[in-house]
Amino acid sequence: MSRISVRGLAVASATAVTTVGAVVGVASGAEKGGPSEPVEAAGTTTLLADIPEGQQVQQASLTEQIQAQSDAADTAARQSAEQAARLQAAKDASAKKKAADEKAAKAREEAASRGDSRATFPVQSSYSIAQVQAMAKQIVGSGQFACFSNIVTRESGWRYTAVNPSSGAYGLVQANPGTKMASVATDWRTNPATQIKWGLNYMNSRYGSPCGAWQFWQAHNYY
Repeated sequence: MSRISVRGLAVASATAVTTVGAVVGVASGAEKGGPSEPVEAAGTTTLLADIPEGQQVQQASLTEQIQAQSDAADTAARQSAEQAARLQAAKDASAKKKAADEKAAKAREEAASRGDSRATFPVQSSYSIAQVQAMAKQIVGSGQFACFSNIVTRESGWRYTAVNPSSGAYGLVQANPGTKMASVATDWRTNPATQIKWGLNYMNSRYGSPCGAWQFWQAHNYY
């Protein structure tokens, strides 16, 4: 209920009280045989001063109660709206964070699938097959690693010092001659990462991808 409607109720109530009093007074005078007075119409304006003091106090108390209820309702509505706004903001923030996390996860997956041909690794005196395979997964990427692995397994058994006694082909991917891998780095004899990067570049340039190279290898037993 608005403030205007409250004031309207107060005025209407005061007018009603005054009108009833006037009617009762006329009726009393008629019963006593007194002279009849003209009765004011119901719409006649009645001043607050014309209302008995007791009725003024009662009416003021009613108006204050109604106003207090109106104020309380306004406060409750405002608090409810603020709470709803806070909940919506939290929901929006959560949705944005979830979307950002999913986007970051997708980017990581795509990066892992593509691989990183610029990846670097600490130089060691020797490397285990598991370490060499881990290097290949990072350099080649998960999307092409299975095909790359199929070729390396058949060419060298994942031994980065493997040498073909008849052709002289060397390393994981059996580059022939092995000196070709110097185009990536001079440590091609002892660094499996250098051999993997050269092999990946060769497969990509000649067959489009390691999987393209593996398809050719299956048909011809070489690539």
